[in-house]
Amino acid sequence: MRVLLADKLPDQARVRLAAGGMEVRAEPGLKGEALTARMREFDPEVLVVRSTRVTAADLAAAGSLALVVRAGAGVNTIDVSAAASHGVYVSNCPGKNAVAVAELTLGLILALDRSIPDNVTDLRAHTWNKGLYSKADGLRGRTLGILGMGQIGIEVARLGNAFGMEVLAWSRSLTTESAALYGVKRYDSPEDVARRSSVLSVHLALTPETRGFVGESIFAELKPGALFINTCRSEVVDDNALLRALNDRGIRAGLDVFSDEPAGKNGTFENLIASHPSVYGTHHIGASTNQAQLAVADEACRIIETYKATGRVPNCVNLTRPSRADHALVVRHLDRVGVLASVLATLRSEDLSVGEMENLIFDGEEAAVARIRLRGRPTEEALAALSAHEHILSVTCVPSSPRSA
Repeated sequence: MRVLLADKLPDQARVRLAAGGMEVRAEPGLKGEALTARMREFDPEVLVVRSTRVTAADLAAAGSLALVVRAGAGVNTIDVSAAASHGVYVSNCPGKNAVAVAELTLGLILALDRSIPDNVTDLRAHTWNKGLYSKADGLRGRTLGILGMGQIGIEVARLGNAFGMEVLAWSRSLTTESAALYGVKRYDSPEDVARRSSVLSVHLALTPETRGFVGESIFAELKPGALFINTCRSEVVDDNALLRALNDRGIRAGLDVFSDEPAGKNGTFENLIASHPSVYGTHHIGASTNQAQLAVADEACRIIETYKATGRVPNCVNLTRPSRADHALVVRHLDRVGVLASVLATLRSEDLSVGEMENLIFDGEEAAVARIRLRGRPTEEALAALSAHEHILSVTCVPSSPRSA
């Protein structure tokens, strides 16, 4: 199996995959036309990236490509739709950098509360200003609101509790029971959380529904002087609404993500929000700790190894969910060559599409059971023909509710 590592990963990943019998090329920095050309030349079966953008042209360039692994949480830099149209799996490594991002989130909160960057700037300019910087509120007893309770939100809640903060949360998936487990108070809307928060931290995945999600209605509920933290994606926040909150309502912000960030690791960057005097910013470094990178690399290797050994792809994001299959065909049969081919040929003659299929072997390897989810129901004649097959023991077909694939 040929694997192309097109971004920088800990060298342990290359060594581990190579030790598993794979042909691995570690070529960090490939992007644009250079990546497309290398995909065509090396023809990898697996491509691993971090921040590198993977386009439809890249996906089409390698005829053998079957799997793209994003060594990170999101997949917004990958043309997932194009991958699906080529039959290429796209997988990611969610939750593996959660602790690192949560730590930066708390760092930004502390920096805002204690004006740490301004302390440093004045000292470097030979200025002593203890009177100005002795006016912090402190964190104990203040309210920390969290929007989004995935792995990062859960870690932020844990750290907030450790600092003695009262933690409030909203998430579509959050239940009363899970809120109690995570040590947070659940509210019914993000506005409800914002209204009660001294600090509001956003940890939402970027989806069409969350793009621009944190806007005027949420910022309007924040108390004047409240702190706003975003270490997830810049696109989930309405920049214009944030600017108004900074300018008109005394909101202060700690941000690790910005609109129109430079594509490279170095360069000039002009952004009204990043340079705003009420903003402390970092350079999109939330996941950039050695611990996080090792954890992400380990997960990327696990995904590739699982695919090589079983054909299954953990964390796959571009399979149809839920399945549109509405009937389940169960075929108990002797484990003989050609049985499943006969079943599929019959289904083809009925113009029935297979949504999912598995074939399980019984102990002794004499018999097996095939479970095939279909869009539509075979005719009685087709079922009778299958039942008459010399190596088929029984055939049943029942309605099946759609479920996750």
